[in-house]
Amino acid sequence: MKTMEHSSEFLKLVNDAMLRVREVSVDTTRERMENGATLIDVREDNEFAAAHAAGAEHKGRGVIERDIVQTIPDKDAELILYCGGGYRSALATDNLQKMGYRNVWSLAGGWHAWEESGAPVE
Repeated sequence: MKTMEHSSEFLKLVNDAMLRVREVSVDTTRERMENGATLIDVREDNEFAAAHAAGAEHKGRGVIERDIVQTIPDKDAELILYCGGGYRSALATDNLQKMGYRNVWSLAGGWHAWEESGAPVE
């Protein structure tokens, strides 16, 4: 696994978002998906195309805020977002909460945690 080097400015932004973001584990995510939660991959197109969590929808970090209301207008819908390691999904989760979504979560550890857990992939 390639480790991404993050700037202190980016980490400060993520740490601020994490004050408001709730995280869930892979196991909890899988249970919630069985009960109707929507799993959303916010990674780049090429990352999603290479492999992604089974059943995940793709709404890249660059467009999720623009497109979410048209595709999932229910502000009470349970949404679980993930990225590679949990940073981009935390930022997206924070923004969706600011847009009025009340039941949005970030997958702790992101794609790396999903893959390491042996959860199904596509």
